[in-house]
Amino acid sequence: MYGVFFEDINYAADGGLYAELVRNRSFEFLPVDNQSFTGMTAWTPTTEDGGAGTATPVDDGHRLHDRNRTHLRLTLGNPDAGRFGVTNSGFNRGIAVEAGRRYDFSVWARTDAAAGTRLTVALRDTDGRNLAVATRVAVRGDTWTKYTATLTAHRTSDAGRLSVLAAGTGTVRLDMVSLFPRDTFRARPNGMRRDLAEKVAALKPGFVRFPGGCLVNTGSMYGYDAASNWPRARSYQWKDTVGPVETRATNANFWGYNQSYGLGYYEYFQFAEDIGAMPLPVVPALVTGCGQNRATVDEALLRRHIQDTLDLIEFATGPVTSTWGGLRASMGHPEPFRLTHVAVGNEENLPDEFFANFQRFRAAIEAAHPEIVVVSNSGPASSGGTFDRLWQLNRDAGVELVDEHYYNSPAWFLQNNTRYDSYDRAGPKVFLGEYASRDAKLFNSLAEAAFMTGLERNADVVEMASYAPLLANVDHVQWRPDLIWFDNDESWGTTSYQVQKLFMTNVGDRTVPTLATGPTLGPQDITGSIGLSTWATSATYSDVRVTAPDGTVLFRDDFSAGAGQWTPLAHRGTWSVSGGGYTQSDTAALDTLVKAGNITTGDYDLSLKAKKNAGAEGFLIGFGVKDAGTYYWWNLGGWNNTLGAVEKATNGAKETLISRANQVTTGTTYDITVKVRGNRVTLLLDGEVWGEFTDDRVTRPFAHVVTTDEATGDVIVKVVNAQEKAAVTRIDLGDLAVEPTARMTVISGDPGEQNTRSAEPVQPVTTSLDGVTSSFTHTFEPYSVTFIRIGTR
Repeated sequence: MYGVFFEDINYAADGGLYAELVRNRSFEFLPVDNQSFTGMTAWTPTTEDGGAGTATPVDDGHRLHDRNRTHLRLTLGNPDAGRFGVTNSGFNRGIAVEAGRRYDFSVWARTDAAAGTRLTVALRDTDGRNLAVATRVAVRGDTWTKYTATLTAHRTSDAGRLSVLAAGTGTVRLDMVSLFPRDTFRARPNGMRRDLAEKVAALKPGFVRFPGGCLVNTGSMYGYDAASNWPRARSYQWKDTVGPVETRATNANFWGYNQSYGLGYYEYFQFAEDIGAMPLPVVPALVTGCGQNRATVDEALLRRHIQDTLDLIEFATGPVTSTWGGLRASMGHPEPFRLTHVAVGNEENLPDEFFANFQRFRAAIEAAHPEIVVVSNSGPASSGGTFDRLWQLNRDAGVELVDEHYYNSPAWFLQNNTRYDSYDRAGPKVFLGEYASRDAKLFNSLAEAAFMTGLERNADVVEMASYAPLLANVDHVQWRPDLIWFDNDESWGTTSYQVQKLFMTNVGDRTVPTLATGPTLGPQDITGSIGLSTWATSATYSDVRVTAPDGTVLFRDDFSAGAGQWTPLAHRGTWSVSGGGYTQSDTAALDTLVKAGNITTGDYDLSLKAKKNAGAEGFLIGFGVKDAGTYYWWNLGGWNNTLGAVEKATNGAKETLISRANQVTTGTTYDITVKVRGNRVTLLLDGEVWGEFTDDRVTRPFAHVVTTDEATGDVIVKVVNAQEKAAVTRIDLGDLAVEPTARMTVISGDPGEQNTRSAEPVQPVTTSLDGVTSSFTHTFEPYSVTFIRIGTR
């Protein structure tokens, strides 16, 4: 049921799970990856003993391969004893090496010097002290040749530097400068960083979903540059990532950096096999998501991507006599990989366009490979117009498995334990491919744990689930929360990692029907201040008023007396009063929330006028505002002026309550009304009902599920107590004959606690629990997850 989702976000691959220690090893970094990048990113020209020369990244006819175009040209002018070359700073703070361990160096090189060129390869710290004995490599001939050496560290450092220096004169060309720890996971060449791979393996995941995510579907309508036949800044395409690493393309990563594709599809399949997991690749559907809304109209490109997906299945499962099965065999794996599922697309915001393409992929795959399950999705959120439309399309088409994604507040997870109770048992089934509570504290993990008891109770509907994202480099974070954090030589699991591991290693085989009583918190009226905000937009608000249903004015501001009633919460943007309106004029400012008033009744109407002056989006109308992190707002023209939505924020974590396609026209004045009746809200735009919702969910801080382990006969009682009070609980197992001593594992602590690089205070504690009978009382700690494994007779 439980697995992991790997996406190259937060520098999770290069500099992370992929064990390569040299950054920008093939000099392919370009401004298209990141505006600050050049071919010399992470490299510094270096001289020794009076050496002289120039170091220039070039793309010319001397290139190593047509898909590995840029290399480094060293033009040498050394005196007899001098050396000139380059030094690489590695990822993060440097190259981490450990005394006594071996590191495999390799480089592709060529020289026009008749007598050849001597390369000196050295590992040093930032003070220039050797970390390993320098080694020499003799380069001969003006054709590309791979040269290798082994460096054994005699000192430990997390700030190493790798220098490659050339003696003599003439020209020497370098490419694919590489340094790998010999001690990779399972000792595989071109392999995984051991500590990170071991943490993933310790979860015992049933599947690995890869390589994304937003990484997959954005930019997917773009192909090769016709002028150069060069694949740049396009979506992830698996054929770019297989074969010898020196022939693989690099590409601009959606998350703002370069990806080397050293960790490619072969390595993903091999890693899944190594940890006993099912591989679940995701291919682009040629409709973008993740805040973008574009669909391909290129029929030839669509057909090519469909064929690429069929070729992918052949690469994974085909015989060695087939084209792509033969490539797999040549890479070292003649036996097929265990591929049973392929996902098409990820979080598309254009449901009808996506589903039309999905059906094309599905038909082709099922015709050629009826054994493969083709996975669809339901868009980027847990609810809303896109979610509803895609579920309708998937249901009507009889899709087998639908991928849901959501990142919501811990309150949402505590309120949605019963989410899947009402799903149709006949299908489609659910693959919860990405979910997390928005923050990294123990309380978030407890909310996720409470939700997971609902996943297990509905395991006949929710076939698979994976927390996301998996990895984050502490020095390069594009998204949080994340399950495992790391720097260049350390890694640590978050509180959610510990909770996920407890669930994933104690799943059981069958769910036992149970009944429980416990505390609940009912829905609350929506009260608080009103708010105005913008996001990358200049807008003007006027005629703001709040009235009771009988017409009594509860708040009013026409700004004739200035903006003295308004308090900035975000302290961003430039707000001023002019022409009878309140204007935020900074089109670069995000989240510029200001609030006013204090509405204490649950029944009221908020009305105002809003005009967009310039910028990328529209308006944000707040209500029920408590503070900068707790509020509701109606976002009109959000997501680059493509969607409207109501989002609920709780302690900084947001969730979407309702959404639909929406655009705001610059210069047009809109009449906006929010009608609040307790916890029911009706939204009117220019007098027409735009949407409505009811926020009436019940919070359940005490949650449980019971499963059985058929191999051991154990009954596994899983209880989450996400509240500040201990829960004195009677557990009645009916007529079940049980062993008197059980094994109990507890994760508990301060709800605001986090695991960090400096300390990991939240850890599971396993003890024996005596006095177990078929009916016994146990006190569950405040803010805790408790698993009790009870032996049966």
